[in-house]
Amino acid sequence: MATTNTVAAEGPIVLAGAQEFSLVLGGPLFQLLRRAHLAGDALTLARKRIAVISLFAWLPLLALALIEGQAFGNTTVPFLLDADVHARFLVALPLLIGAELVVHRRMRAVAQVFLDRHLVPDASIPEFQAVMTSTVRWRNSVVAEVLLIALVYGVGILVIWRHYTALDAASWYATPSATGPKASLAGLWYGYVSLPLFQFLLLRWYYRLGLWVRFLWKVSRIRLDLVPTHPDRVGGLGFLAGTAYAFSLIAIAHGALLAGQLANRIFFLGATLTDYKMPIALMVMFLVVVFLGPLTVFAGQLTLAKQKGLREYGTLAERYVRDFDGKWLRGAAGDEPFMGSADIQSLADLGNGYAVVKEMRLAPVTKEAVFQLAMMTVAPIAPLLLTIMPLEELLKTLAGVLF
Repeated sequence: MATTNTVAAEGPIVLAGAQEFSLVLGGPLFQLLRRAHLAGDALTLARKRIAVISLFAWLPLLALALIEGQAFGNTTVPFLLDADVHARFLVALPLLIGAELVVHRRMRAVAQVFLDRHLVPDASIPEFQAVMTSTVRWRNSVVAEVLLIALVYGVGILVIWRHYTALDAASWYATPSATGPKASLAGLWYGYVSLPLFQFLLLRWYYRLGLWVRFLWKVSRIRLDLVPTHPDRVGGLGFLAGTAYAFSLIAIAHGALLAGQLANRIFFLGATLTDYKMPIALMVMFLVVVFLGPLTVFAGQLTLAKQKGLREYGTLAERYVRDFDGKWLRGAAGDEPFMGSADIQSLADLGNGYAVVKEMRLAPVTKEAVFQLAMMTVAPIAPLLLTIMPLEELLKTLAGVLF
């Protein structure tokens, strides 16, 4: 086990791996991309990686659709008019890849912040180190990514896509027949290469989010040294609220994916956007729960810290106000001038401290974070509002909401 190096009694604790703790910097795919010169040691070369992977998924579909004459017409849903496939591979896929760099840079210091703020007691540092080590080990697991591939082909393609996602209409990738859909050449590449690649990257993100939940849960089992009077109102854990913003690109990717599917059903199956109010709402709620829900694991410790703080500061306040009352209201101050006395300021400071404890929240979650995640999720869907109202009316409605 790595050793710790305490710089000073009240200084920062330097723990091996804490300053560069990453949910994404590892795993078999990461090593493969490094060998292919599509990623650096710190996930650099993001633009090159996005271009190569996205074009590998999308460009063969265009070429095969052109060869088969289904790029522009000759079918109900030609390739170039398929909003779903373009949203999936030219918007959502690049966002999922680019999100790796954003998450790595914005969250790599999270573990160190626990130490910098002395939230982890000295006696529990080896336990905290073990949590980080096990998280990195699971992140680098070969077995996990192999199982994800098996899940993609066994469930994602054969069950979910064929029975729930694919359009029930003649398209560039398949034609309905009496014996079932007959795939085109483009459809074969779509079903066995492009779509599995996308689903694997998406499931890989869910796996990493699962590791994030596991990390937070394990840390929440450590008896943390929370400070009830910390001005962030969550005992010093307020920095965790910012981690939700690191996942913003993933939220936009989900919104783009849903927008593409809805667009196809609106343009080719005669549906309307209002038919899908519930799926849109469920998508927003799902992402808010996925990205912010894990932060509620600290609710137990925050509750105990709040109760302890109210009890201790209540006792302190009781002693102080009794002395204040005896001194200034019962004449014990004698000839000491009231104006300019530090006692008044101390009384105010004590009241402010008690108010901070009383206002403690039970999770490092903010309304701003919830609102931002919701807006980023629905942003890609917003253009579909033009299918149910004119642009001028839409702009007036948005202006009324915003101003």
